[in-house]
Amino acid sequence: MKFIYRYSRNNYRLVAIMLAASPLAHAANWFELQGISPTNAALFGISGFIEPSLYAQSGQKDALERVYVPNINRIAPNYTQSTTASILRARIMFRGNINPHMSYLLGGEFGSNGITNVRGNYQPGLIDGHVTFSYISGARVEMGLIRAPSAEGAMRGYMTLNFVQSSTVIGQLMQQPMYDSGRAYTLNKSVNAYLISGQQNLGNNGFRYPGVMLFDWFRNGPWEFTYGGMVGMYGTVAAGSQSRSPLYAARLQEAYILGGKGPFRSDIQAGVWYQHARPELDGHGYSMTRYGVDIQYLQGYMHQWGRQLRFQYIRGSGWISASSAFSHAPGLAPPLTETQLYPGGENKANGYMVEGGLFLTKHIEANLRYDYYNRLPNNPTQQRIFKTWAIGLQYYFNPMTKIMAGYYFRTLGVPHQPNAVANSIADAVDNELAMQAMISF
Repeated sequence: MKFIYRYSRNNYRLVAIMLAASPLAHAANWFELQGISPTNAALFGISGFIEPSLYAQSGQKDALERVYVPNINRIAPNYTQSTTASILRARIMFRGNINPHMSYLLGGEFGSNGITNVRGNYQPGLIDGHVTFSYISGARVEMGLIRAPSAEGAMRGYMTLNFVQSSTVIGQLMQQPMYDSGRAYTLNKSVNAYLISGQQNLGNNGFRYPGVMLFDWFRNGPWEFTYGGMVGMYGTVAAGSQSRSPLYAARLQEAYILGGKGPFRSDIQAGVWYQHARPELDGHGYSMTRYGVDIQYLQGYMHQWGRQLRFQYIRGSGWISASSAFSHAPGLAPPLTETQLYPGGENKANGYMVEGGLFLTKHIEANLRYDYYNRLPNNPTQQRIFKTWAIGLQYYFNPMTKIMAGYYFRTLGVPHQPNAVANSIADAVDNELAMQAMISF
């Protein structure tokens, strides 16, 4: 095709260096690629990406509340439309080496997403901001606003994502919304959950927390062992600290390198991780624990018959959020229009995701994903089970630009709920089409 750029070998090397210097690279070791700059990076470098996105749902109304479309059939973060176009992410990053042992990263987010939606208003913000010290062999130190050690699906750079919409278990269990810990909220005693207005949501954290992390990786032939341990603050730049107790996070991973190096290497990797925090609300501190395992296989990026396979399993306890069923509207009770936050340690959630991809040609990749999320199985009246099959197709113009499309077959299960409203919403859940261009520079 004549409009595809013709890259020489030197061009590919340059692209690889640029991708490795930003959180976009296609590789397994995100501690390495997102923690430090390449050794040959200059003092100052600039990169970024933009993601124009299109979403389409039928906007089916709930059969019981017939004049309202449930939020599950509307597009985040505003939940005002079922079909819309937006710039999901727009990011600019400054990165470089201060000296051979010190590197930095500073990044701003300007897209329309949960990070920039603060108290119901658009508010661009700092998404990355850290300095890494590599003076001690085997113990690099990263300080600032850090992507915390966690599930592989929450650590990946956006250019490697195969679908516009994240899996439900990652989106609901790992993408933490922040609430104002200093406000008094209504406790719904019938379900032991706080009711929180969307206007009081301080934005999501993008998997980042302010803190200090110790990490490094070690190669022994084709084997690579990596560790990362973090102590931080539960909060964000926009929300500030939302806890008087520290957040703890750690991840261990082992990889077998099949070939290649840097951002496009082929490997098999397995990891285990853990996070714990005590966010506060209404004068009380509550336990929030997340942990899981994952495995991935990547071989042949942008080569015909190149393939990938990923599996992730995640469990959580305490501090489980359930998004509002509807946007605020006259005549609907507060439990239907406000987020329900279940803070007690007895609350549970679990889920998993399986994803595969195959390059049909050098430029075309087909993808398939299934994800399952079981929210509050300990609470029969509030238990919800989300199941989604997603099929996707991607066209890569070059390693820095691609177009992706996905169709999501969604179901919502209400296993034990006699409530007619819950069953009616579950019956109304739409399938969704989402398309996106990912353009980096």
